[in-house]
Amino acid sequence: MLKKLYQKSEIWFAVVWIVAYCVLMSVGDGLSAMAGVEKSVTLAVAIALSVVLLLFLKNSNLMQHYGLCLPQKSAKQMLFYLPIVAMLTANLWHGLAINYSAVESVLYVLSMLCVGFLEEVIFRGLLFESLKKDNVKVAIVVSSVTFGIGHIINLFNGSGADLLPNVLQVVYATSAGFMFVMMYLRSKSLFVCIVAHGLFNALSAFSNNATTPMQNVVSALLLTAITGGYALYLAFAVKPTQTAKA
Repeated sequence: MLKKLYQKSEIWFAVVWIVAYCVLMSVGDGLSAMAGVEKSVTLAVAIALSVVLLLFLKNSNLMQHYGLCLPQKSAKQMLFYLPIVAMLTANLWHGLAINYSAVESVLYVLSMLCVGFLEEVIFRGLLFESLKKDNVKVAIVVSSVTFGIGHIINLFNGSGADLLPNVLQVVYATSAGFMFVMMYLRSKSLFVCIVAHGLFNALSAFSNNATTPMQNVVSALLLTAITGGYALYLAFAVKPTQTAKA
C-alpha cells in the first residue's frame, strides 16, 4: 500500500505521512494523559511509525535518497556545527528542573528521539524532496513553514501549551526548519539534523518552565537568530554538494 502510494505521487505520500504523524502522535499524547503516565502511549506510537518508515525506505532502496547516509560536507565546512551546539543549550538557559518522574523522563526522552527521526525524514526528506524537483526555493519555504506551523497543534492536543509560548515556538520552529533544510541541502545527509532535533526536544524534559513572558520572547528571538543566521550562512557561504554522475 505504501509503495503504491509512493509510486503514484511522492507529494501525496509525504502529505499522508504528515497527517498520520500529527494525528497519531496527538492521539498518543491524549491516551498517555488518560493513562496518567506521560508519553507512555506516545512512545509506542512513535516507535511504530519510525519502524514502518525506516523499513519502507530500506526495502525501497531510498535510504541515501532521503539523507540517511553520512554527510558529504566536512565538519569544517559546516562550522563544526557550533550553532547547533548553541541551540541545544536553549532548553537549559533558565535552569534545570525535574518535570517528570524517572519513568516518565525516560519515556519522554525516548519519544523525543523518535520525533527527531520522524520529523526530519518526513519534513526534510519526504516533503522537501518531493517538491525540490520542481522548484528548490519553493521546497525550502514550504518545508520550513509547514514544519513551523505544525507546532501549533500543541494548542489542541492537550499538552497544556499557552498561546504566547506556542506562537513563539512556531516562530523559532520555522527558523529551525529553514536551518535543518539548508543543512540537508548542503550536506545531503539528515544524520546531524536527526540527532540535533531529537536532543533538543529531549532536553525540554528538564527545562525550567517557570519563566516570564519576556524571558520566553527573548529566548525565542535568540533561537531564531541562531538558527536563522546559521541557515543563511549555509545558503550563501557553503557551495552546494555536486551530485555524482553515473
